Amino acid sequence: MTSSSTTTKTITTPAKLYGKDVGAYDDIDVDELLAQLSPEEISMLAKEVDPDDSFLPPSQRTNYECDKAPTGPLDRKKLIEHINKQALETPDRPELEPFVPGVVRGKKWMPPPPAAKMQAAEEQIAIDLGDEYEQALTDATQEEIIDLAAILGFHSMMNQDQYHASLLNKGQPVGLGWDGITKSAIPKIFPAEAPNATDPEDTIQRIKSDDSKLVEVNLNNIKTISDEQFDKLFEALKSNTHLEVLSLTNVGLTDRTALMLATALEQNHALRVLNVETNFISPPVIVTLVKSLLTQMTIEEFRASNQRSQVFGNKIEMEITELVEKNTTLLRLGLHLEFNDARHRVAAHLQRNIDRIRKNLSQRLQFRFFQNMHRKQTTMIQ
Repeated sequence: MTSSSTTTKTITTPAKLYGKDVGAYDDIDVDELLAQLSPEEISMLAKEVDPDDSFLPPSQRTNYECDKAPTGPLDRKKLIEHINKQALETPDRPELEPFVPGVVRGKKWMPPPPAAKMQAAEEQIAIDLGDEYEQALTDATQEEIIDLAAILGFHSMMNQDQYHASLLNKGQPVGLGWDGITKSAIPKIFPAEAPNATDPEDTIQRIKSDDSKLVEVNLNNIKTISDEQFDKLFEALKSNTHLEVLSLTNVGLTDRTALMLATALEQNHALRVLNVETNFISPPVIVTLVKSLLTQMTIEEFRASNQRSQVFGNKIEMEITELVEKNTTLLRLGLHLEFNDARHRVAAHLQRNIDRIRKNLSQRLQFRFFQNMHRKQTTMIQ
């Protein structure tokens, strides 16, 4: 048994330029050659070369050279106005043939005919609904067919008025058949919402006196609250033991007043809901507010979206996420988090808090139930 091997050799011809190898030009000083050229030769060479180099200015990357002398300094506004004026004053090119409505110019595109197999397959498709259903559809009125289309979800077969009338079991609109056009409904005019009539000064005094009847305070949209009143409000909030809900939406809270609120939250142990949306609080101060919730662990709902900065950034969102994961009482958080990791971790932790409370409540109910049953059995034995 013999074996033979064949060796194949590939001979590569070196690239040549003007009769010399390309490697022979590596040691040539290009700057020295360019220095020997005259201005006319350099201009001719520049017209033949179009370098694609983004580091060169556009004037040196184009072959076009303007021979006109500048008439003055560049005025971008006047240049754009001149270009627009030239475009408006330049007449359109005259058409060789006048426009005639309905006359097709040139060759009209016609779609190719479908394949014979596809045409035969479409002709063979037939739906047999049976005599009963065929008779029912034949004798059905237009309103009944519209109701049937709404039930089957054929939205494209009807307009909005017909669809909603079918869903609400109302009569079909008059004059709106299959070719009817849905007209826009007249919008309902609702009265403007009355302004917030809460007296901030009176509310501050009631919070300061620890009024047992004052459980909820709503100061939303009151933009006349001064910084001195905020100072009094947050100072009174430190020792209050009855207030559970505090809403300060669109009241002009700044970083300075928000920091005072964070200090008050660290000492207040009765507040459960806090809303400071639509204010001027910066992201670092929002982190401080979230951190202050860990001191007393009583806040169940905290909302602080729509602030001066809509985007927190990855660092701020991760800090908020870590603080929320340490909070065992927070159930709802009103903050817009941009990153998926922060959103998922916060949502999962809030769900765990809710499940823990639900489990504790179920255990308490079971304990009370069995305790009552034990008491009843003891009473019956006696």
